[in-house]
Amino acid sequence: MTHNLKAETITISGHGGDDIEAYLAQPTDVDKVGSVVVIHHMPGYDEETKEICRNFAAHGYNALMPNLYWREAPGASSDDAAAVARANGGVPDDRLVGDVDGAMKHLNSLASANGKIGSIGYCSGGRQSFLVGCRLKLDGVVDCYGAFVTADAPAESPLRAKAIVGETPNLSSPLLGLFGADDKFPSPDQVAELEKALTDAGKEFDFHVYEGAGHAFFSVDRPSFRPEAALEAWGLIFDFFGRTLS
Repeated sequence: MTHNLKAETITISGHGGDDIEAYLAQPTDVDKVGSVVVIHHMPGYDEETKEICRNFAAHGYNALMPNLYWREAPGASSDDAAAVARANGGVPDDRLVGDVDGAMKHLNSLASANGKIGSIGYCSGGRQSFLVGCRLKLDGVVDCYGAFVTADAPAESPLRAKAIVGETPNLSSPLLGLFGADDKFPSPDQVAELEKALTDAGKEFDFHVYEGAGHAFFSVDRPSFRPEAALEAWGLIFDFFGRTLS
């Protein structure tokens, strides 16, 4: 069933009480629904990720994407803001967690919220989705090809991200991981390392690695897009959130 929806740019209270921009999409023909924090990829708070929020709303979820680069470049285009964020080495982990916590509080304040919240992130956002799952109380976490979970970012990377696999025992919810077999960040070996850490920690998880797909296989406007992998993965995402957020 496809739901009617509304979408708008709003302001939420993020880390440290900062007012930051966010994009909210909601179904308008439901009573109580689960909520999803959408964590954008390294290219930023862009139209592609806003469409992902609307897709969740069309499937019956409240979806909120905080603009993680708002402080660096308020009002700038997503490309310009992403360039500034890359030059700064990415978003500090503590600030990211605070912004997602603020997004969760806003989602829970909505009249239609059922109290269940999940997170999903792509690229750098995949790592960040895993991180907030370890530091905040969530009901379901989706990691779409998140790099630098089991290994630090290499020296040539614009991100100064550090490995966070040591936080695995604190993961608060089931995890769905979606990866490309041709990806280098994370590589299949790194995905296997995370799988082992989750197993050793006794966590509930489900990993899918797609042959012939590399990084950013969800991105419909990039050469990396792999329709068959993305279509199957979207089905897994909605099945997963259907179980964890209902």
